[in-house]
Parts: sequence; C-alpha cells; structure tokens
Amino acid sequence: MNYQVLPISAGTGGETAPLHLYLWDNSPELDDGLRRPLVLLCPGGGYAVTSDREAEGMAFRFLAMGVHAAVLRYSTAPARYPAALLQLAAAVSLIRRNADPWYVDPARIVVQGSSAGGHLAGCLGVFWQEDFLTRALGTPPELRRPNGLILSYPVVTAGPFAHRESFYNLLGTGDPARAEALSLEKRVNRFVPPVFLWHTWTDQTVPVENSLLLLQALREHGVPTEFHLFPVGRHGLGTAGALTAGRDNRGLQPECAVWMDLAGTWLHNLGRAY
Repeated sequence: MNYQVLPISAGTGGETAPLHLYLWDNSPELDDGLRRPLVLLCPGGGYAVTSDREAEGMAFRFLAMGVHAAVLRYSTAPARYPAALLQLAAAVSLIRRNADPWYVDPARIVVQGSSAGGHLAGCLGVFWQEDFLTRALGTPPELRRPNGLILSYPVVTAGPFAHRESFYNLLGTGDPARAEALSLEKRVNRFVPPVFLWHTWTDQTVPVENSLLLLQALREHGVPTEFHLFPVGRHGLGTAGALTAGRDNRGLQPECAVWMDLAGTWLHNLGRAY
C-alpha cells in the first residue's frame, strides 16, 4: 500500500488540511496498470471536529473492496464556510490530476461524507460548477467534480429538522438566512452526480427527515439515487461494525453494517448503470 499525507491548501491565505491517502500499489503479480475507484472520506463531527469513527476504519473497509481510499481532515470551527468546501474541492482536483501515477479511475472519484461531513460532501455535489470555486481555486469545474456521492446520515436541511449546531459551527452565526443558503435540499440541481444515501429511522441527532428531504429533491431533479433506510440505529455509526465501535460498543449495529457492501456494489457499478 502507498500511504501518504499531503497538505491541502485552498486558495491564497486559506486554511490547510491534511489529506491521508491509502492507495493500492500495482505490480506484475497483481494487475499492473489497474485503475481503481477512489473514495474520499469526509468524517462527521458537527463541523467542530473530524471524527475518528468515520475515518480510517471506513477507509480500510473500502480498501478491502479493492478501492483506493482517502480521508480529508478538513478545517472545522473556528474555521468558517467555505474553508472546508474549498479544501474538499482542492483535494478532488489533486486526486484527479494524479490519476495516472496513483492508478485512479478518473471516472470513479467519489466523495463520501458522514453527518456534517455528509453536508460537506453534499455541498461539493451541488456547488462544484459554481464560479466562486473557480475564482478561489483557479481550477476548472471538471477537475473538482465528484463522479458520485456516498452520504451517511447526512446533515442536509436548515429547516425544522436541522442540526443547528452544525450550521452554527460552519457559519459562526445563527442567522437563518445564511443557513438557508446552505440547506442542501433547496440547492439540488441537475448537475449533482449520482448519490448513494442511507440513514436510520431512530437517529435522534440528525433526524431521518434530512435524508428524506434530500431524496425528494434528488428525485425531482432526476439525479440517480440509491437509498437505504434502516429501522434501528443511533447517530454516528461509521461502518456500523466492530471496526469503528467504541469501547462501550457504541456504534455497533450489525443490521446496518451491510451499508458498506451495498455502497461497494454501487461504486463498482458507477458509470455503467448511470
């Protein structure tokens, strides 16, 4: 495995974030020249931290599927929007520019996000073509466009079902108008890439309505989406298996752990089914 940690800078004077890369090495014994999908993970944490539970453990599971993985430890509070979004866009651009030496399939670069990280991933999904990113990064939209999104119990809405803490940490204010501008279900457009989305019915931190509102908007705009709703499970499950469970078995929900296998199948089919 080729492991690297690279600093991601986003624009002049911007915040810097470490990008942890877990890349499969090729060799004549395996399949020299094989191009693999890459999943770039954005851990959750309410835009206050980046959770370990939704980082390396999930990356290792994707590696076991034959997929490259990366974890972006994006800037959180007191950093404010759009610092993390600029970092994520710059990370996708860097990966796409290095697709050849890293043996990455440039048509299957997928951004995964959990909770607030799901909001960040969703922001890139809806804003990747916007001029403000081009001006800040000096890169063309096609370079930073994700080919798909994998969203785990994401923060989506600034409405009645909002996770207010995430929006406050992101913006540094409780101003409803600023939060409304980042309410993803209202920003979905036809340029959003295909989405894999899952949530649990009993999530008490980020209510399932976040995913349901997003799903409805994706449907209305014709965005190909695979959605899974599990009847039981607390917030922040990570893999939902033992690999990311806490000492008290927090996050262990075996009936939800299948989400990673489902996402792996969706990922390997990306570009064929859609």
